[in-house]
Amino acid sequence: MRAVEAFSGVNVLTYAILDNHFHLLLDVPDPQPLSDEELIRRLGFLYTPDQVGRIALWIKQAREDSGDEAAELIKARYTCRMYELSEFVKTLKQKYTQWHNKRHNREGTLWSQRFKSIMIEPKRAKNGQWNNALLTMAAYIDLNAVRAGIVEDPKDYRFCGYAEACGGGGKAREGIAAIFENYGQHLQGWSKVGGMYREQLYVRGEQTERKAGFAHETVKAVLEGGGKLSAAQALHCRVRYFTDGVVLGGKAFVEEVFDRNRQQFGVKRRKGARPLRNADFGGLCTMRDLRRAAITPSKAA
Repeated sequence: MRAVEAFSGVNVLTYAILDNHFHLLLDVPDPQPLSDEELIRRLGFLYTPDQVGRIALWIKQAREDSGDEAAELIKARYTCRMYELSEFVKTLKQKYTQWHNKRHNREGTLWSQRFKSIMIEPKRAKNGQWNNALLTMAAYIDLNAVRAGIVEDPKDYRFCGYAEACGGGGKAREGIAAIFENYGQHLQGWSKVGGMYREQLYVRGEQTERKAGFAHETVKAVLEGGGKLSAAQALHCRVRYFTDGVVLGGKAFVEEVFDRNRQQFGVKRRKGARPLRNADFGGLCTMRDLRRAAITPSKAA
């Protein structure tokens, strides 16, 4: 994952890897022009030194013999895989499959389904109020192992971004810090970043309630009775809005995305934003109105 991140320019903000699926929170910047030297450096994260050397020589000779246009056409064979979500996931899955098959002496495909993606509003609202879509999604991802009943505290599950950051992982810490920077908070040092993020994981200090149980029966009764869960309770449930909602953010952001893609929806659809049901997520909306089993208690709830 980190090698593909370094190659592609796509930034991993946080992640969770379970036994049969994984979640990634990614920042996909706009494409940037790359010098020959920068492209060769990035190729080194995915290819062998011999392969990188041959590609470097190929580009150099093309530039000398046929000019810049020919060299740029060669570079485009590799840069087309950068700064692009689908290419990032495709490369990651291919590289992992190659490693896994070699290690276990097997052949063929490994992944059974195409990945799902959801667009998340990253910035603070225009009125200066916090939009917590990005932080909420990050917390939901890092709490995967807690929902699965594997650990009680996400810092104890080594295969997630928060645990990697707690263990001293520099890239993981950078990713979580970048989430806060999107809100204009440039926090210095992991102690401050980690403290604020841990508050978000437990929704501002509700650790004691979480440790008291969030009993499955209690959560189920609230949902069946048409009541609303707290954000802390909801994050410890399975929330389909976070995987099937298409777009997640404030009402204005979802409507903006809907307007830009109006042709993708039926003529009877008048508005894009659909508020999240069954939980208090501070006004977050999605593009899809998931009426059936949108939020369900997990085994650990």
